[in-house]
Amino acid sequence: MLLLLPTETYRAADFLDAARALGADVVVGSNRRFAIAPAMQDGPVLVDFEVPEAGAEAIVAYSEQAPLDAVVATDDQGVLMATLAAERLGLPHNPLGAAEATRDKAALRRALEAGAIPQPRYRRAESGADVAALCAEVGYPVVVKPVSLSASRGVIRADDAESAVLAAKRARSICEKTGAGSGAPLLIESYVPGKEVAVEGMLRGGDLEILALFDKPDPLEGPFFEETIYVTPSRLADATQGAIKEVTNRAIAAIGLTEGPVHAELRVDDGDVWMLEIAARSIGGLCSRSLRFGFGATLEELILRHALGLPLRERGREWAASGVMMIPITAAGVLLRVGGQEAARAVPGIAGLDITIGRGRPVTPLPEGDRYLGFLFARRESPEEVEGALRTAHGLLQIEIDGAPK
Repeated sequence: MLLLLPTETYRAADFLDAARALGADVVVGSNRRFAIAPAMQDGPVLVDFEVPEAGAEAIVAYSEQAPLDAVVATDDQGVLMATLAAERLGLPHNPLGAAEATRDKAALRRALEAGAIPQPRYRRAESGADVAALCAEVGYPVVVKPVSLSASRGVIRADDAESAVLAAKRARSICEKTGAGSGAPLLIESYVPGKEVAVEGMLRGGDLEILALFDKPDPLEGPFFEETIYVTPSRLADATQGAIKEVTNRAIAAIGLTEGPVHAELRVDDGDVWMLEIAARSIGGLCSRSLRFGFGATLEELILRHALGLPLRERGREWAASGVMMIPITAAGVLLRVGGQEAARAVPGIAGLDITIGRGRPVTPLPEGDRYLGFLFARRESPEEVEGALRTAHGLLQIEIDGAPK
């Protein structure tokens, strides 16, 4: 199989470990050379994630010399390239239009609108558009976001015309810094209040299997939308969980996705369920480590089994409850140290702690930043215990950033 691994991905090690567990031969497609075990391959297939067509051509050319049984994108950046390559190689894949919709927030909104899926009101703001007028059409408060970025980068809430214009200016500046260009379009959406949840699923021939439904117990009200805690199973009422699954299924059908992992974000407000985002990939960062399935299988192993057409073993989750905390970056500067790690690891229920930014490295919070400081993992008998363990462990960490306000 070929794994599309951007050099900035968190997930290289977990996907490569899953491939080893399956005994699969792996070649990496990346924008730069990866330092991986030489025994696995002679060298990566070098691709440009900004040019999916050219990357797909490189993958097809490689397959002519060493036939591939699967092409898997680990992150958003590789979704279109993997789809194009799989289409040309005759491998199972999502329709190209469906994959494209998950990479363009405005296209996603149009697809959901055509399917009558509950979602925020929205307008697309081209370069030079009258942002205040578009926001007035949508109705305040609004959320301003780039159409092509992910992980809450550039996503800003505005409650009036003045803050909306400033939010759009800031979002365009972020787009320019990421290479999307200062003229990149923005999306202006109505802010949907309520509790936010995440759905992790797997599609096979258009049939969705829900692998996990995560609660997000910390309120995400803005002005920025940095996610922190995910806990599963959900504590929402059964009827509400049923409505979440029903809206997710309808949304997937409206977009046209049929194969592979799906990650969806929704909000629940007074019994109503609203679809916010759908991605044709699994949960980001290291969050998948919060999940284990039958016989200890990881989420990455389930994804690779599906891609290779291997039997999917018993997939019931291994623990009663589990969760992850994406450790937020609270200020810009240089990371000096993260103390208290041993104390945090000793908290009952804590299953792991990974600090993913090294000492002496710059740190940037949202909305400009695109990294978390690290990840805490917990497993307990109940969601309440999981959440408590994560909060206790986080409270023990002593995060020192040079440049942070005293």
